[in-house]
Amino acid sequence: MERKSFLLRMDPALYAALERWAQQELRSVNGQIEFLLREAVRRREQPRTEEPPPDPAPSDRPSLA
Repeated sequence: MERKSFLLRMDPALYAALERWAQQELRSVNGQIEFLLREAVRRREQPRTEEPPPDPAPSDRPSLA
């Protein structure tokens, strides 16, 4: 698979957090960023399900008495 290289600038604190996270998951920082981006794209491309209707207001709920 051909890889695309590009420059990415980010806040040093964000990079440090990504570096710690990558170490915990035994990945390089580059691998961690690619993993996170792939997951975000996968979630975005999934068909959206309809949300369940909201709970009825307290006055609309049946009485237990």
